[in-house]
Amino acid sequence: MSSRREFMKTASAAGAGLVAATTMGVMNEASAHTTSVWGGEVYTGPREMVKNSKILSIQNADGTETLGVVTSKGVIDVRAVAKKMKIAAPVTLDQLLQEGNAAGFNKAVASADKSGVPYLKESDITFGRLFKNPGKIVCVGLNYRAHADEVGMAHPRVPPLFNKYNNSLTAHNCLLQIPPPSVSYKLDYETELLIVVGKQMRNVPESAALDYVAGYCTSNDFSSRDLQLELPSGQWMIGKTLDQYAPIGPYFVTSDLVGDPNKLQVKTWVNGELRQNSNTADFIHNTQKMLSYISTYWTLEPGDIVFTGTPQGVIAGMPKDKQVWLKKGDKIVSSVEKLGELKFTLA
Repeated sequence: MSSRREFMKTASAAGAGLVAATTMGVMNEASAHTTSVWGGEVYTGPREMVKNSKILSIQNADGTETLGVVTSKGVIDVRAVAKKMKIAAPVTLDQLLQEGNAAGFNKAVASADKSGVPYLKESDITFGRLFKNPGKIVCVGLNYRAHADEVGMAHPRVPPLFNKYNNSLTAHNCLLQIPPPSVSYKLDYETELLIVVGKQMRNVPESAALDYVAGYCTSNDFSSRDLQLELPSGQWMIGKTLDQYAPIGPYFVTSDLVGDPNKLQVKTWVNGELRQNSNTADFIHNTQKMLSYISTYWTLEPGDIVFTGTPQGVIAGMPKDKQVWLKKGDKIVSSVEKLGELKFTLA
């Protein structure tokens, strides 16, 4: 009996050791072949912000949304070039910003000619979403002097903040599906400069804030004024975060190509009629102040985006008898100087 107990102990210990060794082997093998959330191996190189680039998103036939780079020869299909040339390059703007693999991106762009992959005509491209999974979507309200005046509100001492969610993100040239009138009918446009964060920032002073910006986009903080202003207690987040309430595009333009973000013309047309015509020089809180203030409360990460407020000319700022809310079939064009015209139609 004693020898049998000794045998059982020995066998049990050996089995445990075999399981442990096997488990460690699996763990070691897994760690040696870690796959990133983007697919492929995890990028471990230096984190850099992309420069000298005008980027769009391509909606592909397989349903993916991937990077295109606008050049004088046409649009470079970054995914196709990277695959052909076996380059470990980011294939979405979220990946490029969040990983910081500007070197891989630049290598793919530089290889476009020798890859043999044809350049695309922008007119043939179906635009995808520039952003699909940013970590944060922060919005600043009431940030133009003339807009605050038109709606009869005092100029805020600090930037008023609210948020949107990823469900609201949509693309240039989209059909924006508006809610049924029973949910909301006071629909309004808000063309805005969008700031795109390129480096982690926390408690950053205004004097250094622009060093953390990767680039900018044209955007529209589409709004339901009845939900925003007429629900109990004022539901800004509800009124601005329904599906597709954040069109962005057509381009992401790097900060070095834009220059001073506080001197950009901002315009909106509805069915060809000019409705908004202002300049970011009318910001109550300029780009540096907004970013510095936000970084006081949250750590901003690469790929986070910030809506900066809209100028005067919105429907909500008109006299009550002049307010004709947006409806199905209306065509909206939002423009920010140097960043292109964002177009979408209400459906």
